[in-house]
Amino acid sequence: MESSDRPILAVTMGDPSGVGPEIVAKAADDPRVVEQARLLVVGDAATLEAATEVTGVPLRVRALESPDEAAYAPGTLEVLDLKNVDLPSLPRGRVNPMAGAAAFACLRKATELALAGAVQGVVTAPLNKEALNQAGYRYPGHTEALADLTGAREVAMLLVAGGLRVGHVSTHVPLCDAIRRVQRRRIVTVARLTEEAVRRMGVDRPRLAVAGLNPHAGEGGLFGTEEAAEIAPAVEELAAEGYLVAGPLPPDSVFLRALRGEFDAVIAMYHDQGHIPTKLIGFDEGVNVTLGLPILRTSVDHGTAFDIAWTGVARPGSMVAAILLAARMAGGRP
Repeated sequence: MESSDRPILAVTMGDPSGVGPEIVAKAADDPRVVEQARLLVVGDAATLEAATEVTGVPLRVRALESPDEAAYAPGTLEVLDLKNVDLPSLPRGRVNPMAGAAAFACLRKATELALAGAVQGVVTAPLNKEALNQAGYRYPGHTEALADLTGAREVAMLLVAGGLRVGHVSTHVPLCDAIRRVQRRRIVTVARLTEEAVRRMGVDRPRLAVAGLNPHAGEGGLFGTEEAAEIAPAVEELAAEGYLVAGPLPPDSVFLRALRGEFDAVIAMYHDQGHIPTKLIGFDEGVNVTLGLPILRTSVDHGTAFDIAWTGVARPGSMVAAILLAARMAGGRP
């Protein structure tokens, strides 16, 4: 692919105490990534330099003051240097407010670049929620922070892994709250956002499956009323709008049916209902896509992995997949 045809993606460093810098360095050296995208890493150049040394990645780090300085030459790692990590005092593999503040600064800058049109998408390395909150940023995760930074009103999480695409009605809330959030309007919104994203992934007429909340999708009201009261009316509304949609379907079999090719995406009612099947079949290649933002954002589907941070062994599969998916969605390629 010609250099000018490859989209420019802002890739955040993530929490520098975790595996983020290492997987970014490894992914940037992957031939598939080099072929499909131009990466502008947003972070601390000294930290990325240290990550290339720990991982043995043969890339030369170029510290930039402006995105306009990026040349995207082979064998280089272009880093928009925020100079926001005191590397000698960085506690590696532990929660730290300095690391949380650095991760948020990277996210904020990458978002600004995307909103300004300087990059075609944002790919995020993992941050640590506790470190983020210790730094004074009261967000439960990337999704909520990005909604705030972009002014998005309705956002949702889509996981892509191992042949599954799963949109989520709710994510980082207690289970009792998740049940209360199973509401017709929210289900319809998430289904619309999911269908739009799957179209951008190259599926012309996505087939959506809407999972039930209760065992056996309520068994006709024997095991719960949410299916009849909220989920079925949402499915009927979507069908009336022309969507190819089925449900509510028993959650213990709907993901298998999607894997077998009956559906292009599943709408899950809460975090674990959607995360467990995707992580079970594609843990090392899972991608998190934030729906409803005015920018394109993908992310790894794992955490900071403090237990193996800065040992050089972290696998970059999820980061590679996140970059390749962002490149496809930004470039309109199936």
